[in-house]
Amino acid sequence: MRTVLIIDDNPAVGEALSLALSLHEIRPLIALTPEQGLAMLETERVDVVIQDMNFTADTTSGEEGIALFRELRQRHADMPVILLTAWTHLETAVELVKAGAADYLAKPWDDAKLLATVENLLELSESTREVTRARNERRKRREDLQRRYDLDGIVFASEAMARTLDLACQVARSDVPVLITGPNGAGKERIAAIVHANSAVKRGQFIAVNCGALPGELIEAELFGADAGAYTGANKAREGRFEMADGGTLFLDEIGNLPLSGQVKLLRVLETGQFERLGSGRTRQVKVRVLSATNADLKAMIRAGTFREDLYYRLNVIEVNLPPLADRVDDILPLAEFFLDGRAELTDAARDSMLSYPWPGNVRELKNAIERAALLVSDGRITPEQLNLPQIAAVGARNLDEPSRETVEAALDKAGGVVSRAAQSLGLSRQALYRRMERYGLAQA
Repeated sequence: MRTVLIIDDNPAVGEALSLALSLHEIRPLIALTPEQGLAMLETERVDVVIQDMNFTADTTSGEEGIALFRELRQRHADMPVILLTAWTHLETAVELVKAGAADYLAKPWDDAKLLATVENLLELSESTREVTRARNERRKRREDLQRRYDLDGIVFASEAMARTLDLACQVARSDVPVLITGPNGAGKERIAAIVHANSAVKRGQFIAVNCGALPGELIEAELFGADAGAYTGANKAREGRFEMADGGTLFLDEIGNLPLSGQVKLLRVLETGQFERLGSGRTRQVKVRVLSATNADLKAMIRAGTFREDLYYRLNVIEVNLPPLADRVDDILPLAEFFLDGRAELTDAARDSMLSYPWPGNVRELKNAIERAALLVSDGRITPEQLNLPQIAAVGARNLDEPSRETVEAALDKAGGVVSRAAQSLGLSRQALYRRMERYGLAQA
């Protein structure tokens, strides 16, 4: 049950507040001294604290309230605290709000305002607790993955990336081909390297080849090798990537760029482990774990006749999808800090701009933005100007139906200051509405 702790030396205040809260299905706890209140917090689950500013007769300085608030903050940093104050120390309460108190109410208080404030803080406390629980679960899952597998030092914090890594490491133990899908710049080669690092052939070579970076006529020679004179400029025999990767892993990036003739040979290698170099009649045998990756729609290429259907199903025994960076927002700041490597500090404004930007170039674009900013920064603090993120893309990432300040104010007023009701009327989550209230400088009623 939702619980509010009232710390006030006046029993009448405690009784009045208890009655008001109980009528709204809120469990009240009463402590007459700061010591009692702090002791209750150690044994009871409390969502919100309402505390007086004075606890000794004939004292109006508010110093006791300040001391209690600081102790609460030290022991329970995330606990929402409402201050009960008289006009004689209103300025003190305002200063404590600036220091982290949730709100203050002047005596005698207005019941409607008090209840609206408590309801909002109870919702906030619930949201904070849920965020903390989810964060702890993600941390435990991340630590579990790092303990069980070799993650090659990859930086991540999002649940989406954790799922991708978990699947990649599970399928690594088998020798079946794996197709890694995802947009350019998202880090598909890193996933392939992690699959290799957790595979039975991890002591073998990890050989990567980008099929999209080579002319079509050279791809086959690159993969399968060529004898001297096999093509113009082939002055001596050369081994291909399959031979280099024998006993290890071969990663074929941008597999959709492989020409049909190369696709036939690749299918044969996957099925038999056999191939011939260009210009050679000698059959060679290798044992290679093949991983491939693409950002292309291979099924559309099959329909167009540019990619073999039998090869597709041979490569795609297991598919590991790597989401774009825009779908794993929790990874943005940890990656930025990793790329920054202590060379400078990101300002809050820079962090906000990074979180609101859609990153169409994914991790590669993020790394380039950080490297550029680190070169341009002069005072050790990176601003949005130094990040130089395209404004059109950033604006396009925001909802065109974003409620205005006036719309938010009207919704809060109609809901009597209860954030959950206002959020529902606006079609937002509570957390989303809290962010907009903070952005517009709207105090919580």
